[in-house]
Amino acid sequence: MTKNSLSALLISLFLFACDQPTTDDDNNSISKEFNQSASIEKQILRDFELIGLNGLIYQSSQWNNKAKLINFWATWCAPCRREIPLLNKTQNNYSGMPIQIIGIAVDLFDDVVSYSKETEFNYPILIGEEDAIAIAEDSGVDFIGLPFTMVVTKDNEILKTHIGEIKKHHIELITQVIQDIHSGKITTSQAKKQLGKI
Repeated sequence: MTKNSLSALLISLFLFACDQPTTDDDNNSISKEFNQSASIEKQILRDFELIGLNGLIYQSSQWNNKAKLINFWATWCAPCRREIPLLNKTQNNYSGMPIQIIGIAVDLFDDVVSYSKETEFNYPILIGEEDAIAIAEDSGVDFIGLPFTMVVTKDNEILKTHIGEIKKHHIELITQVIQDIHSGKITTSQAKKQLGKI
């Protein structure tokens, strides 16, 4: 796929432009819609495989023993780029906990590899173009725009989707909820309710 055709595909799929700021009200209404659908049916992250920065294929099953924060991003997306230092810091701070951050670039392989030479990542970066979009859609989640983040249990149940830039207060709540699930303090249903605050 050429860069121009990928750009056209993304523009046609995204209802929200990446550079358009999202308000808390926008995010709250999206969260409410997701939480209503989540209460009806459990959403499971389907197994997937994508190419990594090193050219090797990675399978999602290698992280099945950990909760996952899966961040969909692109090199051309300014809010996506702003999230990277926070995601790096989070992975460092919680390296001893059962949580894995995974970045999935909805972008061209060469562009992501080039960008990675200028930007440090301490979590896995996978690259998918339209295959990345399919990961969300195959799991029953509408892929509306970037950045887009999924919070997933170690059993691959999707607890929360968040459209828009991840901020420090989001990370604090997400990591606390994941730790509480891991320790048995709360159930996944309670976790979904708590994450509805994002």
